[in-house]
Order: sequence, then structure tokens, then C-alpha cells
Amino acid sequence: MADAVIPRWHGDDYQSRFFWLHAAALRDPQRPDVVEVTFEAKEPKAFDDVVVRYDPGRPSSGPYRITVDYHQVKWHSDHSGHFGYERLIDPDFVGGKTFSILQRLAQAKANPNVPKEAAFTLVTTDQITQGDVLGELVSRNDGRLRIHKLFDGTKTDSSRMGQVRKLWREHMKFDSDDKLKELLTDFFIKPNSDSLEDLRGRVSEKFRLVGLLGDETSSTFRYDQAARNLLVRSINGLTRDAFDRLCREENWLQPDTPAGPDRMNVAIRSFTKGVTAADMLEAAPENTLSLVRHFNLRHPRDGVTWDALRDEALPFLEGVLERGKVLRLFLDAHSSLAFLAGTVFGFKSGADVEFLQKGRATSIVWNSADGRDGPDPVVTEEVMGDGKDVAVSVAVTRDTIADVRSYIAENLPSVGRLLMVAPEGGPGPQSVAGGAHAARIADAVAGAVAKVRRPGGTTHLFVAAPNAFSFLLGQHADSMGMCAPYEFDFGGRVDGLYRPTFTI
Repeated sequence: MADAVIPRWHGDDYQSRFFWLHAAALRDPQRPDVVEVTFEAKEPKAFDDVVVRYDPGRPSSGPYRITVDYHQVKWHSDHSGHFGYERLIDPDFVGGKTFSILQRLAQAKANPNVPKEAAFTLVTTDQITQGDVLGELVSRNDGRLRIHKLFDGTKTDSSRMGQVRKLWREHMKFDSDDKLKELLTDFFIKPNSDSLEDLRGRVSEKFRLVGLLGDETSSTFRYDQAARNLLVRSINGLTRDAFDRLCREENWLQPDTPAGPDRMNVAIRSFTKGVTAADMLEAAPENTLSLVRHFNLRHPRDGVTWDALRDEALPFLEGVLERGKVLRLFLDAHSSLAFLAGTVFGFKSGADVEFLQKGRATSIVWNSADGRDGPDPVVTEEVMGDGKDVAVSVAVTRDTIADVRSYIAENLPSVGRLLMVAPEGGPGPQSVAGGAHAARIADAVAGAVAKVRRPGGTTHLFVAAPNAFSFLLGQHADSMGMCAPYEFDFGGRVDGLYRPTFTI
């Protein structure tokens, strides 16, 4: 019996955590557009798990702003689930016997209470089957079904996309592709979504950011039961006022935390895995930079140069400074871009920056004055030759020195000094205590470079560390001369070596 009951409980908890993740925005002064979040709504059928309403509508990649997001949340207890385009016509895929997800989508769009400016999203822990055409149709940017990809090109039913159109069109009993195109507009699929524990960490992280209590360490997650209690009380929709009252009634407010400055959220993303991180939604469109379209996983696409990426990022970063100097930075990006951000938000800029630093189970806010300090790093120097360049190997999270030495020997004859930097006790995922400790290590690196660098030389940076550290190191760029950060080919997708990015 437990084998059947426990997964059902976990599925309910997954849905409730997805609800709380969105409800946190009801207390966020930078998200006044979120006006109501509903759990187990009365309609529309199948897209009623979590409903988020906006006023004014949120921006989207489509022609108009989205005023309502309707979600179907589909959780599985393991990673064996996968699906392709054919499963979208199978009622069993969404736990039904009669109607498929596409038929439910049509019913939802026909509902007179559903506004035209609505989006419909399938959120699932399942993965798209490798090689299935559906993988080409789901946008990596935001999960939107790529209508132009499905309908552009050959119109015959025998083509790859034509087979998809034919199957879906006949299933829906449509007499034209135009009707299918209308149905699929504003349909989103977000596969391979967070695990149950990841969602717990993300809810805790978001709650802390809006002045509420997190909960990562107890054996049970308090907010799971809280969601069930809401349903028992016939409360499933929360407005901003209602959520504030609930937080006070339940004593969820953080105790006597001094009020900090209102921070402007800034999001930078370049990694292509998954779909748009929820953190990206916390920043206004003008404070959001997504370079995902330029990358294939961690590597720039053919024809894309790191110099061009730098030149696209710099005006964005400079524009952020014009709009505000008290910032919270969300970085789901390459180390080089974090370093670049630090050069713009440097000491002379007047910027006050904190970071959402991701960890194994959850994320916490770091800043250079957070009091989470640690010992000075161990810095050693090695003479490589007579060159005037300096190479710096920063091994905070993993030991990189063998790879760095190999790269220098084969590619950088201009390097005369190699500085090796590691935390006391050696590299590791927990080797940096917090923002203050990261700042201490960055200070030490900059100081060591300043002692050995020669006029006209370049400082080559090989960094294995949290992005918050790379940002803090970037703030010292002026004192390190010409800087050249490098990216490592994790997973050996190309050659398992370092690659230079841009110079600053």
C-alpha cells in the first residue's frame, strides 16, 4: 500500500511547492504585477494545478503580454519517464482515460472565463525522448512551442514536421493547419523540471528573499502541510493582501531582521540546460540578459565569438548601472561573464551588489559584507620562464593545476609566472564560507598579481570557483592589467581543455 500512497503524497507536495514558489512573488516589491496565485483552481480542466494572474500582464516572447499562466504539474518518482510528440495525443500521458493534453488545451482555450492573453504550461519531471522531433519544437529560452519551426518549410505530410502536424491535426479533427497553429499558440512545455528536494530548496530560498522563513533542515517541510490546510479551509487563491495575512497568522515572518535596501534584481544567463530559470523571472525585462541563443550547452555556437558576447553584455551591464546601484545579481552563466560583470560593477562604480549563490541543496544570498568569512587562501608562485605574462590558477571548488600547467606549456609561451591559489584545507564545494570569505580570496589574488605582473603583460585567469567569486575578482580588474579569463570544457564535450574567451 505504501508503494502506491507515498508517490501520491509526493506528487501533491510537488504541486504545492510549485505553488509556493510562485506565491513568494506576492510579497516581492519588484513583482507588483503578480496579483493572485491559485492552487487547485476550479478551471480550466487539466491546466488548473497552479494559476498565476498578472496586472499588467507579464512580458513574453509572443506578440502580447501574458495576463494568466495556467499550469499542469506532472511529477514522477524516478527519472525513467520520457515522452515525445506522439504522447501528446495519449490521454494516459496526463493520467486521463478520455482526453489528451492537446484536447484539454482546446477545451481550456474555449472556456469563456479564460482570457485570450493566457499561457498554458505543462511542467513535468519527465524528459523529452532523445532524438524525438518534440525536442526541436520546445524552445530552450522559455519552453514555448516553436510554432514557426513546426509550420515553416515543406507543407507535405511526409516531412518530419509534416508527420507531427498530421498526427496532431487528425487527432484534433481539424480541417486545416491554421486551426492547429491557433491551438498551439502560447502552449509551453517545461520538461526535466526540478526534483522534489530541489523545489524545497528553491521555495526556502525565495521565501527568505521576501522576508519569510526558509525550511531546509527539518524532517518535514512545513509548507507542504500548510498547502493542505488551505484546501481544508477552502482557500486556494491568494492575493497579495491575503498572502500577507496568512504569513502573519502562521508566524512565517523572519524575526526582527533589519530592513535592508530595496534591491534591483538583475539576471544574466548563458547556460542552455533546461528552460528559463525561475530566478530570471525575478528581474524586470530591461534588467535581464539571456545569451542562451548563442550557446550549444556550454560552448558558443558556430560563428559566435566571445568578443561578440562581451560586446553584447557590456551595454546591458552599463545600462543596469544607470537604472540603479543597489543590486541583487542572479548568475546562471559562464565564469567569464561573471568576471565581466564585476569589471563593470567595480569599486569605482558605487554599486552595492549581493548574489544568489547556488549550492547543493539550496541557494543563499552572498555579499562581501555578509560576515561569513574564512581564512586567507594559500598562494604559491612558480617560475615558468622569462615571459611577462602571469597565469593564475584559482582552485576553489576543484583542483585544476594539472590542467592549467598542461595548457600553459602547450599554448602560452608568454607566461613567466604561475600563481596557484587554493583555500586553506584544499579545494572543495564547501571551501568558501560565504561572500566575505570569497571577497577575502579575491583580494588575495589581486594582491598577488599586483606584486609580480609586468607592464604590458596579460593576466591569464583559470578559475574554478563560484560565480560570486569570479564577480568579486572582476572588481579588481583595474589592478591586474589586461585580463584574459578562460573556460574549461567540462565533460570533455570538445577536447576537455581550456578555451580563452575575451580580454578585458
